[in-house]
Amino acid sequence: MRPAKPVLVVIAHGSRDPRHAATVHALVRRVRSLRPGLRVETGFLDFDTPSVSGVLESLAAEGVRDVVALPLLLTRAFHAKADIPAVLREAPPRLRIRQAEVLGPSPLLLSALERRLYEAGLTPADKSSTGVVLASAGSSDPEAIAVIAEIAREWRHTGWCAVRPAFASASLPRTEDAVRELRALGCKRVAVAPYVLAPGFLPDRIARGAAEADADVLADVLGPAPEVARVLLERYDAARGTSLAPAVDRVRPRRGRSRTSPRPLSMPTAWSLP
Repeated sequence: MRPAKPVLVVIAHGSRDPRHAATVHALVRRVRSLRPGLRVETGFLDFDTPSVSGVLESLAAEGVRDVVALPLLLTRAFHAKADIPAVLREAPPRLRIRQAEVLGPSPLLLSALERRLYEAGLTPADKSSTGVVLASAGSSDPEAIAVIAEIAREWRHTGWCAVRPAFASASLPRTEDAVRELRALGCKRVAVAPYVLAPGFLPDRIARGAAEADADVLADVLGPAPEVARVLLERYDAARGTSLAPAVDRVRPRRGRSRTSPRPLSMPTAWSLP
């Protein structure tokens, strides 16, 4: 008999906005549809239920042994480095937990961004005359900000007139400022592509900035795009290998030192889809 596949536990941030949880659940349903037979559970860090700890305790009570915990995050910032490892360290000791990498960067996510832009009215023929604002939630973590900036630079090479990063919080520029910059560069039209997974307070701020600066196109959030679901499964598959994702260390780290911080991500050198 083959050993049971590890349960995939998707860890979402949570929000007071009910659209957030609804979008997360829609994405998880798509993941299940792509991988029949894989058990996928969802836990939230805050605001929504079930909590991550509650999901892990329930799995342990059922006799589950192996879990892959997947942060539903686009960058490796504070939640992935600190909050999630801290929650996982408190899980029932019978569980063997592997923390998967965050979703970004990935060429599939760029494909999802372009899908949303085309759904909002653009066509591939518009690329050379359209400037794009890559609008993310923002972070105080310099690594996360650097990754967003690098994604914008790489995306520019796929044919857009120009691509500029923007941030809804913590960092600058804001969406409206990036839209105006692209106008000043002479782009015929300007589109805003939210690099966020689900609706909520910060995505709404991105939308307000796009409207304030009269952006021509505002794409939807990534949500349950099929490309996003495929990234989740890629991260799950990678985490199943012991050489790629060591089990979460249940020994509390010494102060000032993290033994469970995820490995640095390497930025892909090309964004072509397989």
